[in-house]
Amino acid sequence: MIEWFRQKFSRVNRVDMAVQRRVASLPPTVADPTLLRLTRSANHSLLWFAVAAILAGRLGVARKGAARGLLAIAGASITANGVLKPLVPRRRPPFVYLPVARRLDDPPTSSSFPSGHAASAVAFATAVALDSPRAGAAVAPLAAAVAYSRVHVGVHWTSDVLAGAAVGAGSALLTQRWWPVRDSDEATARPVDRVPPLTDGEGLVIVVNPLSGDAGRDPSDEVKQAFPAATVLITRADTDIADQVTEALREHRAQALGVAGGDGTVATVTALANEHGLPLVLVPEGTLNHFARDVGVYDLQEAVDASGAGEAVAVDLGMIDVSQDGERAGPARYFLNTASLGCYSDLVRLRERWQSRLGKWPAFAFALVTVLRRSQPVRAQVNGTWHTLWILFVGNGPYHPSGMVPAWRPRLDSGKLDVRWLRADVRFSRTRAFFALIFGALAHSHVYGHYDVSELDVRLTEAATLATDGELVQRGDTFTFRVAPKPVPVYRRDEDNPRWADRNRPFHPW
Repeated sequence: MIEWFRQKFSRVNRVDMAVQRRVASLPPTVADPTLLRLTRSANHSLLWFAVAAILAGRLGVARKGAARGLLAIAGASITANGVLKPLVPRRRPPFVYLPVARRLDDPPTSSSFPSGHAASAVAFATAVALDSPRAGAAVAPLAAAVAYSRVHVGVHWTSDVLAGAAVGAGSALLTQRWWPVRDSDEATARPVDRVPPLTDGEGLVIVVNPLSGDAGRDPSDEVKQAFPAATVLITRADTDIADQVTEALREHRAQALGVAGGDGTVATVTALANEHGLPLVLVPEGTLNHFARDVGVYDLQEAVDASGAGEAVAVDLGMIDVSQDGERAGPARYFLNTASLGCYSDLVRLRERWQSRLGKWPAFAFALVTVLRRSQPVRAQVNGTWHTLWILFVGNGPYHPSGMVPAWRPRLDSGKLDVRWLRADVRFSRTRAFFALIFGALAHSHVYGHYDVSELDVRLTEAATLATDGELVQRGDTFTFRVAPKPVPVYRRDEDNPRWADRNRPFHPW
């Protein structure tokens, strides 16, 4: 067996040497200094951090791809630099054949096998492509150039680069075990037979929140141009959205209610559409737009097309009755995506406290670390059974994947609630949950619980704050979660409708 390995590696070494001599003999070109700068820029993955920052500045799947790319780089770097290099010591190519102008001033001295630069480059490009093929296609040539540059400047053999590329691709693909890639643009939902077509927005009252989404972007003018016949309401800080909508509905004969904003604004307006029995026109203008992504409306033009054609699907709406000390705490609350009790509420509270100074995403990261260190469990009776929990998660419809961090909904009109929790009454529960999540075994862990129900009753020994759709909304000690009796019709274009057969679907921006 040892002799077989020696023969195989001897062949690889011969091929590596032949390629190295061929590359070293290439005549000088203007590409030489460019490749030198490129290979230096990829040191410690600084190049990929910069590309990730650019992608993260765009709404949509490219932002998710950037995050997946950084996760893949972490896995690839640990495998290539922390595991394989110490295990497989190999000399770097000699500089004797390489022109002086192509040599690095400070060549690396670690093991040549595998190439960490190639591993990180391919990991990032592959991971980005999983979520955004268009962004991945743009990044791929840069990743290939970085990988080749390691041979061009004489610090890696070709087999080092190929092995590093394999490690990077494997790391990117492995991220799907913990962070599944969505396999469809939209969730399934049954079509609604009758919703009025809204030509130019005729009969539409639409609420626009200019503070949603990226700072400095106000979609009001775009919405007015897209729906010239609609009544457009701009949210005001001194006026409740419900009051604005109620007044507008009294003054106008509305056939539909619309909203352009983030999930918080969308939840409020969707609840009003449900109360008034009106279909909803949805325009995603928030930071994440979870609800719009599940529905399958990605931009303003899709909302215009669907409302003009009079096509909609039925979407469930979650409801929560909140009580404290035996008294009802106001009318029922509505939620579009998720509701939760426990440490997630603490996370949201800290994020909201710090985001004005740090920004939303840094505030979220600091809040997450703080909550994991300091969170206290809650004692809760869930459908008649008492538990001590770190977190109770309730999804408006079953989420995918099961037994992992919930990511998206495959269906919008199931009539069910997705209930998940992490127990705190098991020894080392947080540690066990962490390792179960890392190894993809959370569904089989004793600290994890999960079932789907149509209604959920929760009673706490002490009052706690409820979070819905990422916002803190209500404090109480008794909560009843259920699905609203009637789904809300949400305008969404039917891709199989012959009306659109001769048109290409607009490309979803990064």
